[in-house]
Amino acid sequence: MTRRGFLRGLLAATLAGLFAALYGFLIEPALRLRVRRWRVQRPGWPAPMRIAILSDLHMGAPHVTRDRLRQVVKRTNALGADLIVVLGDLNASHPFVTASIPLSDTVSILADLAAPQGVFAVLGNHDWWEDSMAQARRSGPVEAALTLQAGGIPVLQNETVELPGGVVLAGLGDQWAFKEGNGTYSGVDDLPGTLAQIPDTAHAILLAHEPDIFTQVPARIALTLSGHTHGGQVRLFGWSPVVPSRYRNRFAYGHVHEDGRDLVVSGGIGCSILPVRLGVVPEITVVELSA
Repeated sequence: MTRRGFLRGLLAATLAGLFAALYGFLIEPALRLRVRRWRVQRPGWPAPMRIAILSDLHMGAPHVTRDRLRQVVKRTNALGADLIVVLGDLNASHPFVTASIPLSDTVSILADLAAPQGVFAVLGNHDWWEDSMAQARRSGPVEAALTLQAGGIPVLQNETVELPGGVVLAGLGDQWAFKEGNGTYSGVDDLPGTLAQIPDTAHAILLAHEPDIFTQVPARIALTLSGHTHGGQVRLFGWSPVVPSRYRNRFAYGHVHEDGRDLVVSGGIGCSILPVRLGVVPEITVVELSA
């Protein structure tokens, strides 16, 4: 290779790196938004149901501002979903937030969400971690839950609710609620207690912020909906190098069908740890559930 050829190659590589950095740190996480649709068929499901999922908002400038959330809410309402669920992690916690946004502001915008069968939420690990008082007493109530409920959005923690049409919606407590040190966590999740509230013959959907619980969910639950992973935030050719799950890419993103059971993991909206998204465009996730 000639010296001129080497310099051209170096320049091209530098420009490509700068573009990837600009795209991953600004364009994709702050400017792009898509609707990602999944179709799930469950034999015997009573009637077609459209579910819109908002997960991992991680509110905070420069990426997820109040105006950005208003855009997300407006677009979600326009989808005509029967049910809307918010799967936790309302605020950003990475060190690159230029302006934090109060929970009250976030919830006042989310309160505009509307669907015929309701809007429901579960909490995520960051909702617990950022409440120092809840961490100190190792129990709720959690500020995020109180704020959501005050805004008219019920929060389900190891609880169920019957929706119109006889569908049971269950919400699991967070599995990573408390930091135990050495990279380990403990939760407030009670899957057996939650399942005990669901009749064996009921058509049921489970909300669980972290997807790892899916290995324990019985086949009688029609669908499990999760977030937490952000699809790894960086995803290339269907693979994410870092996934906050003991199962890594098995439950990193999208529709997972195993042993007659179905899980959909939303890629979410915001960022955690680092303010970068590459190959995982911020999304409103829609599941079309039918027989």
